[in-house]
Amino acid sequence: MTDEENKDHGVLYLGIDLGTSRTSVSASNGVRETVASYVGYPKDVVAQKLLKRDVLFGADAVKHRLSLNFYRPLQHGVLKASSKEDDYEGNLRAARDLIAEAIRMAQPRKDELVYAVIGAPAQAQINNKEAIIDAARETVDSVMLCSEPFAVAYGLDWLDDVLVIDIGAGTVDLCRMHGTMPEDTDQITLTTAGDFVDEEFGKLVAAAHPEAQFTVQMIRGIKERFASVADEMERAVAELPVKGKPTEFDLTDPLREACRKIVPPIVEGLGELVSTFDPEFQSRLKNRVLLAGGGSMIKGLDNAIQQEMHRTLGEGKVVRIEEPIYGGANGALKIAHDMPEEYWEQLK
Repeated sequence: MTDEENKDHGVLYLGIDLGTSRTSVSASNGVRETVASYVGYPKDVVAQKLLKRDVLFGADAVKHRLSLNFYRPLQHGVLKASSKEDDYEGNLRAARDLIAEAIRMAQPRKDELVYAVIGAPAQAQINNKEAIIDAARETVDSVMLCSEPFAVAYGLDWLDDVLVIDIGAGTVDLCRMHGTMPEDTDQITLTTAGDFVDEEFGKLVAAAHPEAQFTVQMIRGIKERFASVADEMERAVAELPVKGKPTEFDLTDPLREACRKIVPPIVEGLGELVSTFDPEFQSRLKNRVLLAGGGSMIKGLDNAIQQEMHRTLGEGKVVRIEEPIYGGANGALKIAHDMPEEYWEQLK
């Protein structure tokens, strides 16, 4: 048995992207799965009888949420359980169960140790990181956290003079890579992410069509289907109830306007990371921008960021990664696999 085989024997390595909206896992056994980051528990005996389960996840939880104590345990990419202002115990339980579900989806054998690397927002506070580690320790043998944009770059071997944009639901994480582990000064976290777009889109729809009734789930579904920043885009036509009657609305303009609002803060953040970098390498940095995360699937966003960079920074080239849903999880898995065995032993 080679050293590599010996290192892997009896160990399942996991890369987990624990996101506000979606949790994805990539495992060394080849399994890749994703689930929406929602958790629900039956409210009463009637709900228990109806659902015949103690806990529901993802789309299933969303579908039955009126019968559930319903949780979205992450906000702005960190656990709500880290704040006493929220339902601390409920969110912590939901986070633990969500991580356990991600690990279950990876199909570990009973005789395997589970070593996991979990992606966290670039500038997550210490107490938030500790809350994630505590939630994970119940179901893994060893766990470490890494910056989500760093994981994306590591997974693609883009480690030298690169700007990474990782757009999730809760946060946009910007990271400057220059051939070493990124420091705090190399990273910026913004909250103008997917949830921000949902909120802005909802405000614009309410202003344009005050008669329409909708929930944030309905708004998010429309966004996920049609989101674009392009001048020419597929018409975002959707049905919303008006006094109980399904009514068709063309929501193209408010959706495009809401999506475009995330571009200026991103480019402003990129400009901050560029301007504080070695002047000799600033041009190279601007022309190696990696766009990742679920928000990167907004049509035309790579071109919009590139155009804004040219307008405000003089130049820029943006490349969208091929697998936005699994980019962070794939990178976290690669980090997990590359870490020496003795490092994992120290973390136990």
